[in-house]
Amino acid sequence: MKTRILSCLLAVCALATAHAQNGEIALKPNNRITISIGGIPDNEVPQISKVYTISDNGTVNLLHIGEVRASGLKPSSLQRTIEQTYIAREIYTRPTVTVTTNDSLTTQQLVYVVGGIKGNGSVPYTSSMTILKAISAAGGFSPFAKPSRTKLIRNGVTTEINLKDISSDPSRDIKLQPEDQIIVPD
Repeated sequence: MKTRILSCLLAVCALATAHAQNGEIALKPNNRITISIGGIPDNEVPQISKVYTISDNGTVNLLHIGEVRASGLKPSSLQRTIEQTYIAREIYTRPTVTVTTNDSLTTQQLVYVVGGIKGNGSVPYTSSMTILKAISAAGGFSPFAKPSRTKLIRNGVTTEINLKDISSDPSRDIKLQPEDQIIVPD
């Protein structure tokens, strides 16, 4: 019976790992993540398998290994880091770690489109989002828009972009990141 339960748990972990690796977004401080672990003594699973909030300095504190850097890593990279740390320090021989982000985390990641747009405001971020896709999702250009003088603000840095050039050559479309701001002048 224990073998059957363990097999089921490993299968669920494998599916969760495959899901976590698709469309991943790098973690950042204050993100809430769920860390689950298998392949370790049963009495230690509840001490590690739980919801964590990434600290302001970008780490999570785990049993036996202490602070592990999480900020800037994708969930699948953090999974491998935790597993390798437990193995390298000879704490566990075959841990199986799964890191997932809360569904609410992904809905909170937005791109902001304002100015000469029919639907000013925020657009839910997706990993394949580009400037043209974000503008389209926000309703497209207003009749008075000046797309040739569009500004992209990322991490406090403003870049001027001529969207007419990008429209004529879609291969030049710029991939967006969460919290990017697009300003299309009127």
